[in-house]
Amino acid sequence: MSRPVELLKQLISIPSFSGDEGNTARLLQEFIHGTYGVQTERIGNNVVAKSPGYNSAKPTLLLCSHHDTVKPASGYTRDPFIPVTEKDEAGRTRLYGLGSNDAGAAVVSMLETFSHFCDKALSFNILLVLAAEEEISGANGILKVLPHFPEITCAIVGEPTGMQAACGERGLLVLDGYTRGVSGHAARNTGVNALYLALDDITVLRNYRFDKISPVLGPVHLQVTQIESGTQHNVIPDTCHYVVDIRTTDAYTNSQIVDLLQQAVGGTLIPRNLKNKASATPQGCPLVLAAEKLGIGTFISPTTSDWMRLECPAIKMGPGSSPRSHSADEFVYIDEVEEGIQLYIKMITAYGNTLE
Repeated sequence: MSRPVELLKQLISIPSFSGDEGNTARLLQEFIHGTYGVQTERIGNNVVAKSPGYNSAKPTLLLCSHHDTVKPASGYTRDPFIPVTEKDEAGRTRLYGLGSNDAGAAVVSMLETFSHFCDKALSFNILLVLAAEEEISGANGILKVLPHFPEITCAIVGEPTGMQAACGERGLLVLDGYTRGVSGHAARNTGVNALYLALDDITVLRNYRFDKISPVLGPVHLQVTQIESGTQHNVIPDTCHYVVDIRTTDAYTNSQIVDLLQQAVGGTLIPRNLKNKASATPQGCPLVLAAEKLGIGTFISPTTSDWMRLECPAIKMGPGSSPRSHSADEFVYIDEVEEGIQLYIKMITAYGNTLE
């Protein structure tokens, strides 16, 4: 286990905030070439490696995770860029550091898995993509890579899931809501209060129910999470801005949701991004069949990932625990990395068997 753990420590020690991942991309390229003798391709700050004998006529399995991180949470009690190992009360060894759990553990586990299959005769290709800008859903992340590989058949997306297989994940749609009134003196009770108009719209949104329910992902979830209005206590506000967080399903497109909600409110709703779609693994997908054969549990993920960028069938699966992501004093257990490598290898072997 020393090789993946040491690489993970190096990744932790190099800041790799989204959009500024050049140094970790360089480290990963040098590691892959120097350790496995495999040539890599750099597309922006995305690092791409192909299994030996790659043939676009064969089915292609994509292994993708990300090496960018969020900025450290304010509650850190230790240096987020100094990797430290400590045993907990149960005797398990934790590795602390920013990006250790999300998604460094998946990155190093997928790398070891990729190397395991490099000298194997396979009936399919393995394409490894260690992506940038996942945390900000950036245009220079995996979206920049996918046009180069139209032959991708299916994918395993490496995120902390406790090595359970997510067969669906909700999408994310953020709306900025605006209402406009007429300012006036609060003592004279004149004008049109934009804050009251916004509260009326928020009441409509709070009680809104979408007719369609996804058989896999369930109902659409909606929450109003922010509101701001007014300049001082004695002026009736003429504008109000609020934010709506919507966790979408495959029952509606994001554009359809915007249209339905806009018809229901009096103000204006403006989407920040329509591309963060929901994903659901189709029945009969070889990856799901492989998970079932191995007794790997399945679930629906509430969080988004690079899966929403993919057009092919996929599952989300990786070492670590999602609640630790983006938290202060982020850590991963060393044995989770070991388990991740073992289960990835078993999963890909079982996947190959389904193709025979």
